[in-house]
Amino acid sequence: MIMKKNPVALVLFLAALSISTTTFSQADKYEYNPIQTVVPWLTIAPDSRAGAMGDAGVATTPDIYSMHWNPAKFAFIDGKYGAAISYIPWLRSMVPDINIAYLSGYYRFDKKQVLSGSLIYSSYGKIEFTDEGGATQLIVNPNEWAADLAYSRLFSENFSGGVAFRFIYSNLTHGYPAQGEDTKPGISVAADISGYYHKNINLLNKDALIALGLDISNIGSKMSYTDSYSDFIPMNLRIGSALTYNLDRFNKISITIDLNKLLVPTPDSSITEDKNISVPEALFTSFGDAPGGFAEEIHEITYSYGAEYWYNNIFALRAGYFHENAYKGKRQFFTAGAGFRMSGFTIDFSYLMPLTLNHPLARTLRFSLSFDSSALRKATQVSR
Repeated sequence: MIMKKNPVALVLFLAALSISTTTFSQADKYEYNPIQTVVPWLTIAPDSRAGAMGDAGVATTPDIYSMHWNPAKFAFIDGKYGAAISYIPWLRSMVPDINIAYLSGYYRFDKKQVLSGSLIYSSYGKIEFTDEGGATQLIVNPNEWAADLAYSRLFSENFSGGVAFRFIYSNLTHGYPAQGEDTKPGISVAADISGYYHKNINLLNKDALIALGLDISNIGSKMSYTDSYSDFIPMNLRIGSALTYNLDRFNKISITIDLNKLLVPTPDSSITEDKNISVPEALFTSFGDAPGGFAEEIHEITYSYGAEYWYNNIFALRAGYFHENAYKGKRQFFTAGAGFRMSGFTIDFSYLMPLTLNHPLARTLRFSLSFDSSALRKATQVSR
């Protein structure tokens, strides 16, 4: 009933929830206990738009990078087809040769169905393996990648759903032994389940769009680099809301909020001690396994706040804030960025500004280039 009477209330509710729980979580004192998974790069924002909005994207308006944030959004995208590429020089304040590249695209079959795919590739430069005396034994180029394929469908005028399937490959050691044990590339398969709802409303006598998003990502098998131990990939629950407000025919603004929680066991919990815990069990018990109880479970939620301004659908300015509890990793940073669209192509960039000095994420830049058939069609119509 809240949605029907006043959909803006849900946006305000999520904002109040995130602020109140963040304040509450900071009031209690616990030991540093971050959740750890293999292939954590799967949770890194691959595109400049979301990267400039505090890593928020589950409920923002659909774009070609929707695969990472919420594949269900593709069902509402305007174009017939589109493609995009993004590049991130990662952790440049620490290491000069770590790079992440992302390629995404979609194709619309009809008014209700869209097929999409993506490929993310992470390179870690050259790494030397040495013996106890410091002599070089092997020089390798570690790399990791994941390939996705998704299907999105429109179920009603306002609601869509999506499923995605993912193959993950991680080769960090190239078979070099670790602690006397042979190593191998890590392989996993996973799936995403997502939903997206949006509705046009009238707010203060202006047209507006309210949206809600849900994405459960990386539901998949554990990954192992040896024959004796395997670990969870970053299964994640992401929910959020967004409000787009048209100031006039040329200007519009959007605000968005994302909440994220990893659906894997908390370290030092009784469940973590059981190395044979299954993936389905981990998904459900992750909401109540923290040794610090409910307060620590609240600590495990991260919050992303973003804002976006568009002028005439040509030029965009963006800003955001990302908050992770100090006991769960303490990633806390502001973001900013801009975008420019012309003749079907859009160029975006973003910049990350941590709140702490000498942070490994300092000066992180993202660059993105996308092409969308709908934007090209509109540009052609305007030129005529």
